[in-house]
Amino acid sequence: MLMRTDPFRELDRLAQHLMGPGTWSRPSAMPMDAYRDGDEYVIAFDLPGIDPDALDIDVERNMLTVRAERRPIARSENAQTELSERPLGVFSRQLVLADTLDTEHITADYEAGVLTLRVPITERAKPRKISVRSAGQRKEIDG
Repeated sequence: MLMRTDPFRELDRLAQHLMGPGTWSRPSAMPMDAYRDGDEYVIAFDLPGIDPDALDIDVERNMLTVRAERRPIARSENAQTELSERPLGVFSRQLVLADTLDTEHITADYEAGVLTLRVPITERAKPRKISVRSAGQRKEIDG
C-alpha cells in the first residue's frame, strides 16, 4: 500500500546530527508508523511540540507530502539557555501512496504530538467473491 521514497534515511539522520536541524530548503526527516486498519490505511507521524498551524499536508496525484516546523518557544529577554536538545526547524516526509488508496478523502488529526492521517482504501481494491456457475451457464462476478 505504501512505497518508500526515502532510501537514504540513515544518511539524512547522520547529516542532521552533524549539520543541525533542517530548513525549508533542506528539511529533516520525521519518524512515522504506517499500517492497515480495516478499510483504511493509517499513517502516524511523531511531531511533538509542533503548533497545528505549522503543519502543511499536500497530496498531488499519489505523492503525499507532510511538512512541519518546530519554532522556538517564546522566552523572556533575561532567559539564558542552559541546555538545548530539542531540534528546531523544518521536518518533512514524502510518501508515494498506492493507486488502491482514495487520496480524495484523507483525514488528518493532531493530538498529543502525533499527526494521524487516515486514507480510505478504494472499493475496487477491497476483496470480493467471484462465483462460478456450472458449464453451460454464464459466469457471474459479485461486486
